[in-house]
This record gives sequence, C-alpha cells and structure tokens, in this order.
Amino acid sequence: MFLRPLTAPDADRGEAVEFGPDKALALDCGRTLTNWRLAYKTYGKLNAARSNAILICHALTGDQFVASAHPVTGKPGWWETMVGPGKPVDTDRFFVIGSNVLGGCMGSSGPASTDPATGKPYGLDFPLITIRDMVRAQTFLIDHLGIDRLMCVMGGSMGGMQALQWTVSHPERVVAAMPIACAARHSAQNIAFHEVGRQAIMADPEWHGGAYYEHGTQPSKGLAVARMAAHITYLSEPALQRKFGRNLQNAGGISFAFAPDFQVESYLHHQGSAFVDRFDANSYLYITRATDYFDIAADYGGVLAEAFRGCKTRFCLISFTSDWLYPTFENKRIAHALNAAAANVSFVEIESDRGHDAFLLNEPQMFATVRGFITAAAASEGVAG
Repeated sequence: MFLRPLTAPDADRGEAVEFGPDKALALDCGRTLTNWRLAYKTYGKLNAARSNAILICHALTGDQFVASAHPVTGKPGWWETMVGPGKPVDTDRFFVIGSNVLGGCMGSSGPASTDPATGKPYGLDFPLITIRDMVRAQTFLIDHLGIDRLMCVMGGSMGGMQALQWTVSHPERVVAAMPIACAARHSAQNIAFHEVGRQAIMADPEWHGGAYYEHGTQPSKGLAVARMAAHITYLSEPALQRKFGRNLQNAGGISFAFAPDFQVESYLHHQGSAFVDRFDANSYLYITRATDYFDIAADYGGVLAEAFRGCKTRFCLISFTSDWLYPTFENKRIAHALNAAAANVSFVEIESDRGHDAFLLNEPQMFATVRGFITAAAASEGVAG
C-alpha cells in the first residue's frame, strides 16, 4: 500500500477503499480512472444521524494521518495540535475523516500505483489531475461512508483549496467550510517556485523520465532540492532570522568549502533528506501541477463571486500576517467574493511571524477561532456528538 517500509509491523495503516469500473472517476483532463483507490483514516465516531462528520483536507505534502502517528516516519500526526479529544476539532464530538489525495503516495492512486493495463507503475502515464478531481474522488469516499452531508470541510494551504472546491462543486453537501491560509488561485510567484522544484526533480539523472520505479532508484537529490526551495516559502524572514540568523553550524568558523556552513543551510538539508524518506517524486510533480491549475473563478467568467452565488455554506476564512505564500490579501479576495455573493462569511487575520506554516503550529487564536466556528456551526444544525 505504501512506497516506504513501515516503522513497525503493527503500525496503524489506516484504511483504503478500492473503486472498480462501476465507480469510474472522470477527470478534468478528459481521461477516466476505472480502477482506483483512496486511502483514509478516521477519528471519533459517526453519530446515529450521520451528521457530525468533518472532512480535513491535507496540504501539498500531507496525508491522511491527521492526528495519529505516521506509519512510515513514526512521527506524530501533522495536525495533532488541532484534532483530538477535547481539542478544537474535538473527536469526542465529531467524526473526523482524513484522506490521502488522488495522486498522492500514501495509499491513494497516483503515479507510483500499478497500471492495470501494464502491471507496472503508472509513472507519467498516470493522468494529470486537478483539485476538482481530488474533490470528486473524496465524494466517492464520503458516499462509501454513508454520509450525505458534511458538518464541516476544512484544511490549510492546498487543503483550503479543496475546502473551497467542495463548496463550489457540492454546496448542498457542506454545512460549514474553513479554508485556512489559501487562495482562490495561484499567483505567478507560486507557479514559479513550483516550476523550480519540478525542474530540479526532472533534472536528476535518477528520474529516468518518470520511470525510476523500474530502475529501482529515485531522484532523491532533485526531490530534496525541490523540498528545500518550497520550504523557504513556508517560513517568514523574521522566523528564519530568529531561529538561525547567520549562526554557523560549527564553532570552528567557516569551512571555505561548499558543505553547509550556516545553520539555516543545515536545516534545509535536513528538511530535504527527511522528505525524500516519505514522499514520491512523481507525486510531487502531479500535486504541485494540480495546485498551479487551480482557479475557482475560471469557469465563471473570471468573476470569483459567481462561483459562490447561491451557496448556503457557512464560511470562516483564516490568514496569517506573515504568510507571503498565500498572503492575507489573497484570503480577503475570497471573503470579498463571498460577501458579494451574499454568503455567510467571517474572516480572521491572525498576527504571527511564523509564515505560512503557522497553520500547523501552536497558534492559540487560530485554535479559539476553529473551536468557536465549529461549535457554532454544529449548534445551528442541531448536531450532537
């Protein structure tokens, strides 16, 4: 199911559902997947009315292990600060679903999956996907779980994009939505950074045109560089300065060589090497491309408000002051469009110097906002845990 070995034989792998030709998935690129799979993990219990479900959508390099140990790395779930018993997303009250996106590499169908037609990994023969395709796949999962309407769809970064797409594609199925630190489309700068990462991967001689699975290799160096470049965009200059400044890695001074001299260099090298241990390079190509293609307004004459016209979903948007990847003005653009469409929307900008990654960290104001919004949305629907 996974590309990498598990930390322990009994590690919690989560669950997966296989969809056959009777559940064929038509994609935006014009192709159809007739045999495909979506991996997921759930927390808490679904109530008798099946009305307390919260779908949490992960960011670019996230996965379904929202609030439990990652079975490959052994590290805690990526949002354990947010999700769990008594936490802002309270699993004593709500049934929380996390799924690995289509195109991912933690059990869902993606370029590393076996192509039924050839018996070999898809590689670049896997169809190009979009955020809308990811959401289409998730609807099959939600149907499989017997849930008609989600109490809330939420997520940060690319997860926020999925939350937005849910409200546009299936507004009748979403009571409340919390897009956090995201945008309605990528800027030229976002696309540029992603292209640097993709080119780093494809320039690695071990990439083999995307067919590295058959060669028993992986483009580790290229993927590590891609992660290093992207990770810079997740932080802020004040956070980097506070954490590292120009501090040297070794007390003996500079080396007059090209090994990491500065602590920030060593940090980026660590981020790159750790990422290679858990992620697939082709999945990185596919998922970054999906986020670049994302543009909610594109099918509505470029008018974002029209995408939300008539939507009854209750929204809460959150941004962070130091996020330069998806800055506050991008989040406000969504809020203004929702206001223009007469939607029920609130917007919170949180003061933080931690950059884009603030949504993954200990931010008390974010926790209070999430708890308050979900509690109010549940109360308005009469949802009991």
